[in-house]
Amino acid sequence: MGEVGSLKVDRGVISRLAGVVDGAREVERLGYDGCWTAEINHDPFLPLTLAAEHTTQIELGTSIAVAFARNPMTVANIGWDLQDYSRGRLLLGLGTQIKPHIEKRFSMPWSHPVRRMGEFVTALHEIWASWRDGTKLRFDGEFYTHRLMTPMFVPEPHPYGSPKVMIAAVGELMTQMCGEVADGLIAHAFTTKRYFDEVTIPALQRGLATSGRARHEFQIMAPVFVVTGADEAEMAAAAAASRKQIAFYASTPAYRKVLELHGWGDLQTELHRLSLDGQWDTMATLISDEILSTFAVVAPLDGLAAALRERCDGIIDRVMIGLPSSASDDTARAFLDEVRAG
Repeated sequence: MGEVGSLKVDRGVISRLAGVVDGAREVERLGYDGCWTAEINHDPFLPLTLAAEHTTQIELGTSIAVAFARNPMTVANIGWDLQDYSRGRLLLGLGTQIKPHIEKRFSMPWSHPVRRMGEFVTALHEIWASWRDGTKLRFDGEFYTHRLMTPMFVPEPHPYGSPKVMIAAVGELMTQMCGEVADGLIAHAFTTKRYFDEVTIPALQRGLATSGRARHEFQIMAPVFVVTGADEAEMAAAAAASRKQIAFYASTPAYRKVLELHGWGDLQTELHRLSLDGQWDTMATLISDEILSTFAVVAPLDGLAAALRERCDGIIDRVMIGLPSSASDDTARAFLDEVRAG
């Protein structure tokens, strides 16, 4: 698989604009490597503008922005401007979302998501190359066409290069395409170490071979479920919350293959049935200790760094986690130091 560099540790930042400045400053002050926004109930890009203004070192990423709710030209503009304003710190994380959301929430077209996403990223690079090198823009694809770029619409140059583009992927075809055209992959939290070993990494390696790149030229970022705490009560509360999250994702047909790999395919059927009845608390009771420890890193605070490294070692380049709100600044810094020292 090739050498993977030292593990980077990131944290999410609240996307509501009023909380971004304090949140991003805290992420940097504590020594995290990066902060990420998500496109859920707020725009993912506006918060990064504030984060870029009020930090100087941390990387700034979207995990994820919905590509198919936009087009390559609009994303190229946003990516170019944020890369410039952040002085080269942008990680442009894109995802497809799912068909009902694209068609019924965003009123945009959906078809052939793997091919469309691959073409989206290729178009981004063609647009950026036109702005950077002054080449004529002539992109004719299956889904996107960009053939008009007059001088008035070319943004000012900057010295930071194009932002790194990372794609969210779970399935083999999307993962392989990541290795072909992207700079990194954003894994889903509902991904086990075995799924990484047996499905994700082999598919990624096929894509990297096609693009002629080595593994160390590519980043894998993964949010990870964490069950931790300073005492038994905190551990129990964290376990209960993670069981609910895992049960929610496990009820989704799109993630059934992960469960099937472990012989838990029937669990998805039952959880999906319960979800349709709104029995969310009952769903959590079906997540056994074995399932919990398969999907989550389970360890007390003083053992979390070692357990996290064991889960990520040789697979994940950067991990996004959250520590308990009760963890002090000193505890967070000591945790980060221990992760990196390992």
